[in-house]
Amino acid sequence: MSSALRLVPITTENVEEACRLSVRPDQQRLVQPVAQSLALAYAFGEQAWPRLVMDGEEIVGFLMAFFDVPFDADPPGVTRDGLWRLNVAAGQQGRGVGRFAVEQVAAELRRRGRRTLTTSWHVADNGPEPFYRRLGFRLTGETVEGEIIGELDLGTPAAG
Repeated sequence: MSSALRLVPITTENVEEACRLSVRPDQQRLVQPVAQSLALAYAFGEQAWPRLVMDGEEIVGFLMAFFDVPFDADPPGVTRDGLWRLNVAAGQQGRGVGRFAVEQVAAELRRRGRRTLTTSWHVADNGPEPFYRRLGFRLTGETVEGEIIGELDLGTPAAG
């Protein structure tokens, strides 16, 4: 992995290039295109946190975190925080881009005083479950929109 990985916000200068980011052909059925994620980010406002993963000046990934979102099966007043979307550019997998993205979302959640990072994924050949399990996500036994839910314990928030 390059030490130059960093997150940047979506701007008028990079949005079109962001929308051209493409995952491997065998993974296209498992993740939504960046443009669709950005439309959701617009609709969800402050609950969505879309970012590009850059390696130097090259876009190598896209992530979108979520904050304070209720899941359909949750009791009223219960919300979750976590990783909504993760797209790693074709040819960039295996370089630490995905791990970096998850670590950055975890850091943002900790900064906000959150203790759990939630995500979901499709179970499929070439799917992301082994990746998430290696990072320490545990299955909750729940599903959302046909995807299984995993959680990562972020520990106790720092006193502030």
